[in-house]
Amino acid sequence: MIHCIAIDDEPLALQLIQEYCAKISFLKLEKTFTNTDEAISFMQNNKVDLLFLDIQMPDITGIQFYKNLTEKPPVIFTTAYKDFAVEGFNVDAVDYLLKPFEYDRFLKACYKAKEYIEFLSSQEVQLNSLFIKVNYEIMKVNLKDIDLIEALDDYIKIYIKPNPVLTLMTLKSIQEKLPSRDFVRVHRSFIIPLAKIEKFSKSKVWIAGKEIPIGSSYGAVYDQLLEISKTKQ
Repeated sequence: MIHCIAIDDEPLALQLIQEYCAKISFLKLEKTFTNTDEAISFMQNNKVDLLFLDIQMPDITGIQFYKNLTEKPPVIFTTAYKDFAVEGFNVDAVDYLLKPFEYDRFLKACYKAKEYIEFLSSQEVQLNSLFIKVNYEIMKVNLKDIDLIEALDDYIKIYIKPNPVLTLMTLKSIQEKLPSRDFVRVHRSFIIPLAKIEKFSKSKVWIAGKEIPIGSSYGAVYDQLLEISKTKQ
C-alpha cells in the first residue's frame, strides 16, 4: 500500500484527488492539506510514500516547498500552468499533471509512481554493484569503480570514470546501501572507498588525487584508518 498526501490551496482540487485515490486499490490517501506548515508537521511524524503537490500556491511554490524538504518522497506535481513542467521535472518529479486532469491520466501517473516506489524499496547493493537513478534512467555503478562520493545540495556526485554522475539522493541514504567494510564517511559531504586511499593524516585523506578533509565530528575515522593500515602491513 502506498501512503500518500495531497497539498493544494484549492479545496476542490483536493476533493478531486481524494475521489480519484479512492478508486485506486494500491493508494491510501492519508490526508489533504491547504496549509504547507501543517503538511510538513504531518510528514515529520507519519510515513509518506508519495506526495501530490500543487505548484502555484500563495505563500510558496510547490517546487520550492519540495526542494526545502529534508526527506523527499516521490512527488507528482499538479498545476494549471504548463510553463512549470520543465522545472518540475528538474527536481525529478515522477509525473506532472496539468489541471484539469481526467481520471485515466491520474491513474497513469499513479502507476508510474508505483513502479518507481517499488524500485526504490527493492534497491539494494547486489554483489559488487549499485543501481541509481540518473536523469530519467536507472544506471548500474560497479562499487570498485567509485573513487569518491560527494554531497551537493539535494544531489550526490559519484566520481567514476570517465565522467562523474549526479543522482537525487542524500549521502545518508547511499551510505546505508554501501558495505561498511569498503566505504567510510569522513565528512558531512564525503564518503570514500577505503581501497582507493593514497595517504591520510588526522585531518585529511588523499584519494584519486584529491585532498579530502576529515570532519571535526568524524575524529574516529583516523583511528579506523590506522587500524586498517596495520592489518595491511
